[in-house]
Amino acid sequence: MDFGFSEEQDMLRQAAHDFLTEYCTSAFVRQMMEDERGYSPELWQQMAALGWLGLAFPEEYGGQGLGFVDLTVILEEMGAALLPSPFFSSVLLAGQSILLGGSEEQKKIYLPKIADGSLIATLAMTEPSGRFEAGGIEDVKAVPAADGFTISGTKLFVADAHVADVMVVAARTKASGDKSFGISLFLVDRDTPGISVNLLKTMDQTRKQCEVVFDNVTVGRDRLIGTVDTGWPVLSKVLHICTAALCAEMIGGAQRVLDISVAYAKERVQFGRPIGSFQAIKHKCAEMMLQVESAKSAAYYAAWAVDEDVPEAPLAVSMAKAYCSDAYRYTAGEGIQVHGGIGFTWEHDMHLYFKRAKYAEFTFGDATYHRELVAQEINL
Repeated sequence: MDFGFSEEQDMLRQAAHDFLTEYCTSAFVRQMMEDERGYSPELWQQMAALGWLGLAFPEEYGGQGLGFVDLTVILEEMGAALLPSPFFSSVLLAGQSILLGGSEEQKKIYLPKIADGSLIATLAMTEPSGRFEAGGIEDVKAVPAADGFTISGTKLFVADAHVADVMVVAARTKASGDKSFGISLFLVDRDTPGISVNLLKTMDQTRKQCEVVFDNVTVGRDRLIGTVDTGWPVLSKVLHICTAALCAEMIGGAQRVLDISVAYAKERVQFGRPIGSFQAIKHKCAEMMLQVESAKSAAYYAAWAVDEDVPEAPLAVSMAKAYCSDAYRYTAGEGIQVHGGIGFTWEHDMHLYFKRAKYAEFTFGDATYHRELVAQEINL
């Protein structure tokens, strides 16, 4: 049985690695952290020219028609480079919402523009409760109006909302005992009257997040994705896909931390010997490798399950997120310990990976949350 990647996927990985090594340097990442936009429009267009933005979209919507595992290969390299860009929010969060739930007309309007980089989109789901389940969508409500719907409420931690042209907004359209019913998805232009977007000061500034306030925002019925009150099944599947994608980013970052730490342990000399020859450091690096390799196995299995849309995909995704959350945080923390004092300084990159690990740990639910989902999946 072959568990490896295909030759084409290996070539795609190498191409992504070479591109990001050249254009997404540590200096560039730090520059984008200070930039209010949080990304480079020039690099964004280069990524579009490479076909990355439409990699997993069907060809009829301007994409390349490749699978999710192919996309995982690029995401892993993005995670390793800490790429600051609206790729995740536009291609995955919003793009998959439109692809899975949108009408044929909506797909033809939005997906080709996302694929060619001319339109940036995002998903506005999380509310002040910070929950990633159906019951967490309560504050933002959409009520029927003569010409469509009126949306009011506040969304938090909306990725790249300040640069997005359009947002997929999850709103409560009906109160129900079953929280998974009564949620609807809407396509809302960011410049629609009544919308205010405020950048949040978060730990990981390589990925900008915003507060979005809707004050009686009117949208037409043609902006409804799917049918009214039935948006959660689409959103739930999008969350599975995006969680698997985040796991791919996480293992890429964890592997880079391991590589940097091992290289440092070989070159840093104390008492006339490389510190990697001391048992304490040697065993730290060995345990980091065990964590990274195990996390890779879980993440790759989740990617395959999502790509094949198998029944156990939700279980595979939750197992991967629980393990990758712990593994990335552990590896990033131990990487700082291996580096000693220099690992705590602003000038060294280790803190950037630690902050991304903490961001990723809680995005789409932390390890505890996903262990509970695993328990539910196995009927406990």
